[in-house]
Amino acid sequence: MASQKTLTISQLKLFDYTLAQLVQRTRILESKEYVQHGMTSVFDHCLNVAIISLKLVCLFKLAVDEKSLITGALLHDYFLYDWHNKESSPSWHGFKHPAIALSNAKRDFPLNTIETDIIMNHMFPLTFFHFPRTKEGWLISIADKFCSLAEIFRVQKYRARQWRINNK
Repeated sequence: MASQKTLTISQLKLFDYTLAQLVQRTRILESKEYVQHGMTSVFDHCLNVAIISLKLVCLFKLAVDEKSLITGALLHDYFLYDWHNKESSPSWHGFKHPAIALSNAKRDFPLNTIETDIIMNHMFPLTFFHFPRTKEGWLISIADKFCSLAEIFRVQKYRARQWRINNK
């Protein structure tokens, strides 16, 4: 029997529930205003990373904390600034933004150790001494690289689903 490559209804419900919680309790919708890679917003990038990481869980039949995986993926780039604007963003964004995202996420939402690991260590191997220490952290780090490349080269076929969320 082939490994499952599509998300289950329970995974999609968990994803929707987690995203709704973050929309209510954080400033995550602000990330729609900032471009991450190519023409993809930071918000859409985080959605993509979450979906791809869940697909990896299905493909390899991994036992992970899916709620923490989704939460960490959605908040991994929660830095809330335009990193392309050199005057208003910190220098060395690639190295500094995980700590900024973690600080913002902790300010706005209670995080567990898995979610903290995901956010702080997702830039490995660029941040060589900050490597993931959980399965979920490794999955997000891998999914982040995949999505970044797909977004830069505008390969949109990997996008599993579009979420229409109003800024209210």
